[in-house]
Amino acid sequence: MQLRYSFRLYPSAGQRMALARAFGCARVVYNDALRARETARGEGMPFPKTGNLSKQLITEAKNTPERAWLGEVSAVVLQQSLRDLDTAYKNFFDGLKGKRPRMGAPRYKSRKDTRQAVRFTANARWSITTGGKLHLPKIGDVKVKWSRTLPSTPSTVTVVKDSAGRYFASFVVETGPEEILPETTPELGIDLGLGHFAVLSDGTKIDSPRFLRRAEKRLKKAQRDLSRKKKGSSNRDKARLKVARTHARVADARREFHHRLSTRLIRENQAVAVEDLAVKGLARTRLAKSVHDAGWSAFVSMLEYKAARYGRTFIRIGRFEPTSQVCSQCGVQDGPKPLHVRVWTCGACGAVLDRDINAAVNVAKAAGLAVSACGAQVRRAPVPAPRGEAGTHPTPQPSTAR
Repeated sequence: MQLRYSFRLYPSAGQRMALARAFGCARVVYNDALRARETARGEGMPFPKTGNLSKQLITEAKNTPERAWLGEVSAVVLQQSLRDLDTAYKNFFDGLKGKRPRMGAPRYKSRKDTRQAVRFTANARWSITTGGKLHLPKIGDVKVKWSRTLPSTPSTVTVVKDSAGRYFASFVVETGPEEILPETTPELGIDLGLGHFAVLSDGTKIDSPRFLRRAEKRLKKAQRDLSRKKKGSSNRDKARLKVARTHARVADARREFHHRLSTRLIRENQAVAVEDLAVKGLARTRLAKSVHDAGWSAFVSMLEYKAARYGRTFIRIGRFEPTSQVCSQCGVQDGPKPLHVRVWTCGACGAVLDRDINAAVNVAKAAGLAVSACGAQVRRAPVPAPRGEAGTHPTPQPSTAR
């Protein structure tokens, strides 16, 4: 499978200028190609092919006074910009056909976009020097902070400048079967929530770090300072960067927590089951900030790809499984319960169940995993007399070139 590794870059002042030039040239070629295709569509003509656009907007444009500066950057960067536009159109049309979630049509890129990126393939002759620096054509040898060793030779490298003004080198590498872990016995069900980030079927409860909530005071002050700066001023740019860096620290801490926890669960268990949560729906409720702060989707995605990488089994059960309504001891379903009910007693067998651990056990059972309810903190209680039978894409927004 393919994996992506990101490492922090520390370009010099001259290299930052060269990267800014590459970002700008790639953006101009992308916008020119998008404008050419939209013009053809408006006139009822077929879409121009990528080869024709490359000849017209790159090769021939370099010989004109208006676009002569395109020759100052690597041609591979400009070619990859056209490939990105092809991918954007493909994703848009696949969404219309129902092959993937719907998304908006390709939009024009702006020089004011806070995230910029260019991609170098093997044809660009980029390399990693013997001194551990990243050599990029027409940019130079850029200092890299290596945090690990790449498992194989990368096929491409993408240089990214994020909203916080940081530079990263993102490598795409191929991994083989040598990373598959030896088989183990435990199988696990996971119930994700807000009170606890995750509750495991073996009875373990993992607290939610609430990274955004902990940074709210600092973030509130930074955003207040930003709102008081004059638009277009240098001080406003500095204040915006401070807000972006605060958000980046929160996102980095959350990502680190997700990686550590997902790696541990995958290494220690042969099979892992989770519930398919309706995150978009929950994000439209009063719990939206807490839902986004938890980052369930990112965590589940990590579990999924790490299971495939290390030879484990990953199972996602349907979101309509009544995991909180079914007794994990006897299997009787006695209807929904309010969220404030954290411990409940089964009316059939009299077992006293912890709501979250019971749900985690039911997640594992719904996935067909061989788990027991011994970790569900069940205790016997007097059986009360029965009171009777239980009742039963966003619309794409228009955009303009800037």
